Amino acid sequence: MAIFELEIDDTDVQRVFDAVCGNYRYQALIQNPEYDPESVDENGNPSLPEIANPETRGQFVHRKVREFLSSHVQAWETKQAKLAAIQSVSPDVTISDPNP
Repeated sequence: MAIFELEIDDTDVQRVFDAVCGNYRYQALIQNPEYDPESVDENGNPSLPEIANPETRGQFVHRKVREFLSSHVQAWETKQAKLAAIQSVSPDVTISDPNP
């Protein structure tokens, strides 16, 4: 398998993360899938409706870059397949009137 790498200057990493996380709406807090407003923990504290996102900002950025690349491959290959299909079909059709 090939490895595709990017090098981002240390002074720009935060900017890149901020941009991708901002554009794709990364959430530091997410809905707690185990939230139950009536449940409490062993100390009597209610469960929280939101929890810290288990996906770090770095993981989120990497996932979004992979999704970006995958979507572009799919779009390109779909476009190429449509062009090939169009080129393989003859536009000529023979139609005549059997009762002239």
